[in-house]
Amino acid sequence: MKTTFLGRTGLKVSEYALGAMTFGTENGWGADKDESRRIFDAYVEAGGNFIDTADGYTRGTSERMVGEFVAEARQRFVIATKYTVSRDRTDPNGGGNSRKSLTHALDASLKRLGTDYVDLYYTHMYDGFTPIEETVRALDDAVRAGKVLYVGLSDFPAWLVARADLYAEFARFARPACIQIEYNLAMREAERELLPMADALGLSVLDWSPLGAGALSGKLVAPDPDENYQGRVASGVVARNFDKYKAEATNAVVRELIACAEALGTRPARLALAWLRAKSDMHIPIIGARSVRHIEDNLKAAELVVPDEIMARLEAVSARPLGFPVDFLRGGQKDWFGEQPERLDPRARPVGRRFLGL
Repeated sequence: MKTTFLGRTGLKVSEYALGAMTFGTENGWGADKDESRRIFDAYVEAGGNFIDTADGYTRGTSERMVGEFVAEARQRFVIATKYTVSRDRTDPNGGGNSRKSLTHALDASLKRLGTDYVDLYYTHMYDGFTPIEETVRALDDAVRAGKVLYVGLSDFPAWLVARADLYAEFARFARPACIQIEYNLAMREAERELLPMADALGLSVLDWSPLGAGALSGKLVAPDPDENYQGRVASGVVARNFDKYKAEATNAVVRELIACAEALGTRPARLALAWLRAKSDMHIPIIGARSVRHIEDNLKAAELVVPDEIMARLEAVSARPLGFPVDFLRGGQKDWFGEQPERLDPRARPVGRRFLGL
């Protein structure tokens, strides 16, 4: 694996992150401790240093395992964790993005991880209530206290990330280094606002579910879109995410993905992961696995070079209408500005425009 920079910081991270959501069996579908250790070791052996977990993963077991696995060489690893999910549903302050929630969640995560700092701390998702100014200031206080080195925002709308970044810049607080979003060949809606925003602000994009809950592994194509996928995981958030990929549009993407993988002599899952990295250097896919066999196979995506022809085929089959204003701007540019945009040197384009196709 190569390394890349996290956003506009000087922090070097692996081009693929290891997702530790599967570390633990409390949800009924993860890996036990021995298999989790083998997954971790395989990732490290491939050159990885970037581990992604959260306080809500497997009821804290994921963080405890990660802490134990990195203990012998803590400084070599970049550990990312998150807060927001309720830790006590009977406590109105037991979750969310408030200063109080962050303070208690961070201390509990540090204890489970067995460390005195985390490299990257995210808000896990927008809670819909907490003022972004409160969250940004609380994250900055954690940085100033030495408990957090860098901060990020996971599952936030683009406008709120932009507002958080601007507020942090002018207040001289710690600015977000990255966002974490769902993005893959079958789920490209983030191209409407989130990706242009991240490109313009210099943020890395951590892509969760890069294989579409398994739909892009090439093994789950259903001939009938209403037919149940073979091997469906029927539990919690995994089942809910998996249901999003049963549409016939996803089946069309998977069929073309299989054909392209066969043309390259590789596996569909590897190609789906390599497609993300080939799209832009700002993408850092988060690879999760429930077996060492899967993680070893998927990490071979780092060796795969995707030809332009294959990229074009995958782009065409997975393209989605992005709605207003993107489709409006794409459709009328020649009418409004004549031919001049086409005559510009592409290197003269401001950041963000390449994701709008302008």
